[in-house]
Amino acid sequence: MQILIIDSNPTQSEQLLKMLSTNNHFLCSVCSKESGLQHLVKRDFDIILCDVQTAFFSQEEISKYLNTTKLIYVGLQPNLQKRQIPIESSLQLPISESRLQHLLDDQKKPNMIAESPSMKKLLCDVEKIAKSNANIFITGESGTGKEVISSLIHYYSNRAHRPFIKVNCAALVENLVESEFFGHEKGSFTGAIKQRIGRLELADKGTLLLDEISEVPLSFQAKLLRAVQEMEFERVGGTSTLKVDVRFIATSNQNMLDAISNKTFREDLYYRLNVIPLSIPPLRDRKEDILPLAEHFLFSFCQKENKKPKILTEKAKELLQSYSWPGNIRQLANSMEHAVALSDADEIDFSLFSSLTFQKNLPFKSGMTLKQLEKIHLLQTLQNMQNNRTKTASALGISVRTLRNKLNEYKKD
Repeated sequence: MQILIIDSNPTQSEQLLKMLSTNNHFLCSVCSKESGLQHLVKRDFDIILCDVQTAFFSQEEISKYLNTTKLIYVGLQPNLQKRQIPIESSLQLPISESRLQHLLDDQKKPNMIAESPSMKKLLCDVEKIAKSNANIFITGESGTGKEVISSLIHYYSNRAHRPFIKVNCAALVENLVESEFFGHEKGSFTGAIKQRIGRLELADKGTLLLDEISEVPLSFQAKLLRAVQEMEFERVGGTSTLKVDVRFIATSNQNMLDAISNKTFREDLYYRLNVIPLSIPPLRDRKEDILPLAEHFLFSFCQKENKKPKILTEKAKELLQSYSWPGNIRQLANSMEHAVALSDADEIDFSLFSSLTFQKNLPFKSGMTLKQLEKIHLLQTLQNMQNNRTKTASALGISVRTLRNKLNEYKKD
């Protein structure tokens, strides 16, 4: 596990380091929020232990820098209460080693709620294949939980105490992609003012997640193939060949065989990564998971907003289960967060899901497939948003890129 400590009190910082050093964690300690943010730009951390008086992160900073990182504040109870930090995400002084260990253990296992037979089987398969060192390729629509499954594979693997490094391939800048993966030496190009360690090197002895691998530029794929195949690479501007031991997990919401056929993805790289394939079904095909997930998000967002726990009315449950969820779990989470923000009552009624209710007015005909309904739903939403793709994607709980891909698919129909 990779842990960042932000604490201006050297005694307190040393105490945390001593407690954590007995396990095989990657530890980094800084004395200011600014230094912490610099490290967060360079490396993905699993946990940040932050002294509440040294630094306090705004919601904007949490969204921008922390992503999937768990933030645990350390401090005296009055200071924690003043900041309205729930006890579940805080460590009160004096520091209790058992409480610290409990928080770490709670963070280790990714949470995947699964009541449907298909997801239960998938989770059983994940536990079996995790112990292997074989590369894994996970496919599924956007928002189905590919990253959570990837985290579970790392959690159950023999590399669980080693780094789990994630690369969002869709966010890569093409002329910097090689530096992102392999790192660079100082002065190797304009702007390279110091040496940078790449994601592949950071993942040594651990797992590297290649999220949305289909977005990796074709011009770089041959170099990535060599790194995957030979477990070696050179930093940009470097002359030394570096050896690594990495387990690769790749994910995509695209049809990779189409990408290969269209010459946008190398066939040899695909088969090198696709040693063990996994496919995550969309939420509409696992109805048993909808309500457990909705109730989980409802509880979590109530805690986040410091509101009393709420329940769903029967009509709300009926609506949630009848909806097709084109944005999958991500859209469901967005809908629950929206409902919690608007509700002051103890119950969440169906009227709070107004963006979903128009599905009942869709021109449903006997024999229509869910894909046909999804198409009508998406195109109606796009029309309601005056063809604004950003607003449409937000309303559906999907990315603009996923919306674009679906629109392109509809053109082929």
